[in-house]
Amino acid sequence: MDTHKHALTVDSVIFGFDDGELKVLIVKHGSGESRGRWGLPGDWLKSGETLEQAASRVLQNRTGLRDIFLQQLHVFSALERHPGERIITVAFFALVRSDAHVLAAGESEMDARWVSVRDVPQLIFDHDEILQTALARLKHKVRHEPIGFNLLPEKFTLLELQKLYEAVLDITLDKPNFRRKMMKMNLLVSTNEKQSGVSYRAATLYRFDMAVYNRLTEQGFVFEV
Repeated sequence: MDTHKHALTVDSVIFGFDDGELKVLIVKHGSGESRGRWGLPGDWLKSGETLEQAASRVLQNRTGLRDIFLQQLHVFSALERHPGERIITVAFFALVRSDAHVLAAGESEMDARWVSVRDVPQLIFDHDEILQTALARLKHKVRHEPIGFNLLPEKFTLLELQKLYEAVLDITLDKPNFRRKMMKMNLLVSTNEKQSGVSYRAATLYRFDMAVYNRLTEQGFVFEV
């Protein structure tokens, strides 16, 4: 019987939304054979912690944020996914506001930065596959659950919400049709406030009705484009 123990890691795909673009957090490794190359933030599973605790630790160490949306994505266990030794990774994905925290590299990392999902450099090992799996999950999620609470400011415009959907789905949506669908779900509440400090006609600011948001998250729906 094969009793060999395999190393276990967690890797996290951390999505943010800023300037109308869907972004992902990547880190530059500072040691080992992947030194100087970009990858997803991750770490070894420590003794005495669960996978979820490890993923939360990675997220907090890079962003300073706690209690953020974090969901297990997939287990990646291809035999040759890591050169030199057998390492199995459990991937998670997180949604955070990319302007809501201080970004920090980990102990063995040289740099950490947000990049548009359209402009991600080639990543180490199978991290490109992990990222594509997370993007597919996010696209499915936005079609069947409300999205935005973790990615948008507390108060936002309908255009900002539409741009978020467009960035995730990588399509252009019809403005009147999108607004009609959002209003029909009773998901948004007007704050009776307008944008400030803009050079164009200020738009109304909305917030999410969290009771409706949570109910739609549990029940699900189909967002047709």
